[in-house]
Amino acid sequence: MLLNQILSRENMLLALQRVEKNKGSHGVDMMPVQNLRQHIVENWISIKEAILKGTYEPMPVRRVEIPKPDGGVRLLGIPTVTDRLIQQAIAQVLSRIYDPMFSEHSYGFRSNRSAHDAVRKAKGYIRDGY
Repeated sequence: MLLNQILSRENMLLALQRVEKNKGSHGVDMMPVQNLRQHIVENWISIKEAILKGTYEPMPVRRVEIPKPDGGVRLLGIPTVTDRLIQQAIAQVLSRIYDPMFSEHSYGFRSNRSAHDAVRKAKGYIRDGY
């Protein structure tokens, strides 16, 4: 069962490490990343149970306006750190399943690939006459 892979101890610990390493800002619940580990220790049983029952509901995202150079703003939605942990755990499992199916020419939002890699590849195509 896919949920068992997502909620496995190993996968959740890896997700926790990645969320902690990434740091990031708090969500609407105001809980900082530094408090996530203790929060999960204290609440994991009920969180896991809610996910397995299909009753888990993510919190609303905190909306932040990021100024753009042209004077406009870019709206950013910041999930709670608990929701980020769950999202990361899901992404890790789904990436292992689906990443091999993606085109080798796809660079967006994939591990070990970046916009710089895409530019480098495009320059190579230009250099080779494509």
